[in-house]
Amino acid sequence: MNQNVKNELYRIVGEQNVKIEEPMCKHTTFRIGGPAQYFVMPQSAEELGQVVALCKAEKVSYFVVGHGSNLLVSDKGMRCVVIQLYKNFERFSIEGNRVNAQAGVMLCKLGQAILEAGLTGFEFAAGIPGTLGGAVMMNAGAYGGEMKDIVESVQLMDCDGNLLEKTCEEMDFAYRHSIVADENLIVVGATLKLDHGDKEAIAARMEELAIARRTKQPLEFPSAGSTFKRPEGYFAGKLIMDAGLRGYQVGGAQVSEKHCGFVINKGGATAQDVLQLVEDVKRKVYEEFQVQLEPEVRMVGEK
Repeated sequence: MNQNVKNELYRIVGEQNVKIEEPMCKHTTFRIGGPAQYFVMPQSAEELGQVVALCKAEKVSYFVVGHGSNLLVSDKGMRCVVIQLYKNFERFSIEGNRVNAQAGVMLCKLGQAILEAGLTGFEFAAGIPGTLGGAVMMNAGAYGGEMKDIVESVQLMDCDGNLLEKTCEEMDFAYRHSIVADENLIVVGATLKLDHGDKEAIAARMEELAIARRTKQPLEFPSAGSTFKRPEGYFAGKLIMDAGLRGYQVGGAQVSEKHCGFVINKGGATAQDVLQLVEDVKRKVYEEFQVQLEPEVRMVGEK
C-alpha cells in the first residue's frame, strides 16, 4: 500500500470517507466482487478533482462507480482507487422545466421529485436501478426512452481533474454509448430538459412501468440488470430462451427463469461463475442462431 496515497486521500475527503480493502460485493447490485484497495467517497467536484489529480501524480489508476448496478467486479477485486459518486454526491435542483443534478443521485429519487414538479419525459428512467451518472455514461434506456432524449448538457471531469461541459450533441450518444468511456471522462452532473405535464398522468405512467418491471424482471434476486446488449434485429432474452438456456446455472449464477436476458445471483455466486455462464450462453446462442451476443454489464477488476 502506498502510504502517501492513503494519507492524501484522508486529507482530501476525510478519513471517514475512505475505506481500505473494501469488499466490492457491498457496492454492486450483483453482490459480487473482491476488495477495492482504496474506496473513496468525495462530497464535491472540488474533492473529486483533487482525488483525480492525486491519482495522476502518484501514477495510481482509478475507477468511478455509482450504485454499482451495471458492474461485475472480479473475485480478486480492484487494485486501484475506486471513486464512488453516490450518496455523498446526490444534490439536485429543479427550476422551471430544467433539472440540475449531481451524478450520484439515484434515478428513482430524482423521478419522484420530477413527478412532484409536474414534469414529464423522465418516466422511462424513474425505475432504472442506477444513478444519473451511470445512466448518462451508458445512455441508459427503457420502454422507448433514452437519456439522450432528455439530456441538455453534461458536466464532466477529465483525467487532469479539469471540469468541462458538453451539450447533448457533443456527447455522441448512441445505443448504450457516449464519449465518457472513449475519452476517459467522469460524469459529474447533468442538466435535463423536460416538459410540463399532468401529474396524474405522469404518476400513472410511472406506476405502469413499475408494474411491468416487477412482473417481467427478476427483481427479487441480485443482478446487474440486462446482461446482454440487444442484437440488431433480435431480443437477447428470446434468443437465450430459444437456445434452451432458461434456468441454466453455473455455481451460484443462473439465467433467470423469469427473464432470460438477466443473469442472477441465486446465492453465493462468484464473478467466475458469472463469466463462465456468460461465455456458455454466448457460445450456445451463436451455435444455434449465428448471432454474437455482447455483454452490456461492465466487467472490471483483477484477472
